[in-house]
Amino acid sequence: MALPADLLRLWAGRKVLITGGAGFLGSNVARALAGAAADVVAVDCFLAEGGAHRCNLEDSAIRLVEADIADSPRMTALLADREIVFNFAGRTGHLDSMQDPLGDLAHNALAQLAFLESCRKANPALRIVFTSTRQVYGPPIKLPVDEAHPVDPPDVNAIHKLAAERYHLLYHRVHGLKSTVLRLTNCFGPGIRVKDARQTFIGIWIRKVLEGDTVEVWGGEQRRDLLFADDLIAAALIAADSRDAMGRVFNLGGNGVVALAELADILIKAAGRGRVERKPFPAERKAIDIGDFILDDTAFRQATGWQPATSLESALTATLAYYRDRLPRYL
Repeated sequence: MALPADLLRLWAGRKVLITGGAGFLGSNVARALAGAAADVVAVDCFLAEGGAHRCNLEDSAIRLVEADIADSPRMTALLADREIVFNFAGRTGHLDSMQDPLGDLAHNALAQLAFLESCRKANPALRIVFTSTRQVYGPPIKLPVDEAHPVDPPDVNAIHKLAAERYHLLYHRVHGLKSTVLRLTNCFGPGIRVKDARQTFIGIWIRKVLEGDTVEVWGGEQRRDLLFADDLIAAALIAADSRDAMGRVFNLGGNGVVALAELADILIKAAGRGRVERKPFPAERKAIDIGDFILDDTAFRQATGWQPATSLESALTATLAYYRDRLPRYL
């Protein structure tokens, strides 16, 4: 974990709860904090279609609790002695949300509201960092997209993520829960779901190149910024300790911009195998695709001093290295 030692030293002995703690992002934060001698409780309900995997937390001292964040009695007990919550729980599939909107509502909105009620009742002094998605903006009117850009969610998942954002800000303003919302760009790194494309296209691309198979690129001209797990961890930890970040929504972008066709080529070069096939968008995906998208995260950088430190090439190489011997266990 290539994180600054002076940042990690701040977390020794602190009591942290991480929702979605066995998932891609939650487990990366959990492992980093456990390595810094924090007291970490990871909560995950292990949705069948989600990104949680027990391999993400193996060989760690992290306490893993299998529970739903909507389970108020369980959450109230777990939250009572915690200081900080990193809230990564939720379903991430945009297409899944269109096919099962009520299920998405349950996991991404109703469960978040129930969890905030548990926080308010159990421990109203909690500091909460909630991760949302750049998808709430919808198709961009201008690039890069800053926090003043209108929100126009293009799918059910984004609507529910936006609702969850507003719940966190409301509970900050009315009930005193010290919340920060981070709207994330495309994230990747060790622990990402590679079984299929439910979590992100990058995960299935990683699987395909490691298997020496074909990477399907739909369109390919779309430009995106990508955020590596280590840079996300640093941002989340810095946000949790920033008074200037409380009660605010911030974009969290990546380190540079790349077209998807170029990204596929870089990934194949890093893996030393695989091939690319460009195809038109499937109709059901095209209907919710947002085209070019680049986040402007100037506000977060100015408020906290954070900036991503990992190059795209080294981040892809590190992610591929993680999966070379572990891939069968994640399929």
